[in-house]
Amino acid sequence: MSDQHSLDPILIVDDNPTNLQVLMQTLEELEYPILLANSGEEALETVENQTPALVLLDIMMPGIDGYETLETIRLNSKLDDVPVIFLSALDDLDYKVKGLSLGAVDYITKPFQIGEVLARVDTHLTISNLKKELAERNRQLASTNEYILEAVAEGIYGLDENGNITFANPAACQLTGYTNDELLGQSIFDLHFFAHWDGTPYNREQNPIYKTLKDCNPSSNDRDVMWRKSGDHFAVEYSCSACVTADAKKTGLSKTGLNGAVMAFQDITQRKRQENTLRQALSEVELLKEKLQAENTYLQDQIRTEGHFQDIVGQSVPLLELLEKVKQVASTNSTVLIQGESGTGKEAIARAIHDNSARSSRPLIKINCGAISPNLIESELFGHEKGAFTGALKQRTGYFELADGGTIFLDEVGELPAEAQVKLLRVLQEQEFSRVGSEETIRVDVRVTAATNKQLQSMVEQGLFRMDLFYRLNVFPLQIPPLRERREDIPLLANYFLKEQETELGKTLSSITPDSMQLLLEYHWPGNIRELQNVIERSAILNQGDQLVINQTLISSETAINSQAGESRPGDTGDSGIDADAASGDNFDNTRLIDIEKQHIIKVLEMTSWTIAGKGGAADKLDLPASTLRSKMKKLGIIRPK
Repeated sequence: MSDQHSLDPILIVDDNPTNLQVLMQTLEELEYPILLANSGEEALETVENQTPALVLLDIMMPGIDGYETLETIRLNSKLDDVPVIFLSALDDLDYKVKGLSLGAVDYITKPFQIGEVLARVDTHLTISNLKKELAERNRQLASTNEYILEAVAEGIYGLDENGNITFANPAACQLTGYTNDELLGQSIFDLHFFAHWDGTPYNREQNPIYKTLKDCNPSSNDRDVMWRKSGDHFAVEYSCSACVTADAKKTGLSKTGLNGAVMAFQDITQRKRQENTLRQALSEVELLKEKLQAENTYLQDQIRTEGHFQDIVGQSVPLLELLEKVKQVASTNSTVLIQGESGTGKEAIARAIHDNSARSSRPLIKINCGAISPNLIESELFGHEKGAFTGALKQRTGYFELADGGTIFLDEVGELPAEAQVKLLRVLQEQEFSRVGSEETIRVDVRVTAATNKQLQSMVEQGLFRMDLFYRLNVFPLQIPPLRERREDIPLLANYFLKEQETELGKTLSSITPDSMQLLLEYHWPGNIRELQNVIERSAILNQGDQLVINQTLISSETAINSQAGESRPGDTGDSGIDADAASGDNFDNTRLIDIEKQHIIKVLEMTSWTIAGKGGAADKLDLPASTLRSKMKKLGIIRPK
């Protein structure tokens, strides 16, 4: 016989004393202790004091009926697993359905058969005991597994099919800041994955864990964050595997056999920081590499396109006075504004300032502001970010960034559009700027030299140039004298260019004939040194002997004017390269002047094989914009012969 003291009792609840006695005698055979109650109230009082193994419950009783009694019993979590069998004369199907829906495990109709009651009670007791035994074994298994899980550094969650947490190991509690009780029953999506790292909502249907619970396929991720109880988050790497019943695995119906999932996770914040630091370092290396490549490309381009004015040639008093000022300002960091007519050698003076400064080991970045499209000038000067505008396919380093530690030479600074003037002013004031498409401030150490052949002060008065920028640029002004004011330098310059052409063309050119030199000395040179260089180059190409002979047709009619006047007169250096005073003078025929200009342009076009634009083209030789030359050709009726 079983020891009745070790078994929980069977509780019989019926308002009929006869039924109580019959049932008690019947169930004594099962060797369970028996408790009797003749009302729902007495039954509830009994279960409060002692948990029964099973309850036989009548429905129709005075006071609390059986249905209400069962509802109250189920409110007590300790009694959730206690099997309850209704015993009633109510035989209608609706009563049975109601009883079973309230949590009853069986329904016996009165009058009952003794054998039926005994069999059903015994069956449900056996089922209940097996459940308790299984629960105990699971508890023991969980206890054993707990020792293993406690030793694991990774957080581990057990999840039900809806993503609610059913288990959490100590590491999971430590990582998230929640206690075990706070975690159990909570949705992992609402607790940890409700938002991305930037606070934007995280749709659970996009979460890999959600997909695992839906399709039973394992998932892993290291791009999400998990939110802690404290309100902050950490970078997480996790893997999630579905728990599927053995039968479902055999039949392949995994989705219908889902028992939940197991998720293992770890904090990878430190790893992410290290990866980010490495990426930043690699990015900086790449930027430095690109910057170095850009500098090398720029300097190589400069070597290829370097003008012939690197060495300043001359001994005239105006030039020597200018060079003395260059020497004085070169050792400072002051901004220099170089002014002078076109072709006077402003770039050569800018290089002399740089080469004699402490910045000479760093690059001199030269920019022709008039040659850059107004839409791109900010990008050229300050750089741009990838995607800053249409066509910005990658990040670009601007000229100011390339010139960091060196000097930037802004030629034709008067051509800067208003928007670029504002940014240039900021660089001059603060030594900082931002790339186009970026809010990040870049600090640089750059010395600025600028040059113009325009009267900036007049442009300021006309509202075409910012006054504050003019005064920032005009810290140390240098005025380059035109060639007509330093005629004693013409022979030196002419022979300098002659030697260059001798090397360039592979010809023997020993000297310039006296008549040709006199022609050069008498000419007004509106195009200054550049025009002199072009005349020598054209003459050298056409020359047949050892001595250079300069054809008078290669020089504008200013020769005749200057000979009559006895001296050259300063005048307007217009686009045609011919003195405006001559064009408007009383002692020269305007029609003949146009003819000479037309003849001169045709001669240069023939020398360049009718190439108008580009390096070495006719426009370059004439020191004219290509568009201006085309306009003049149309006006003068110049057509390329077929």
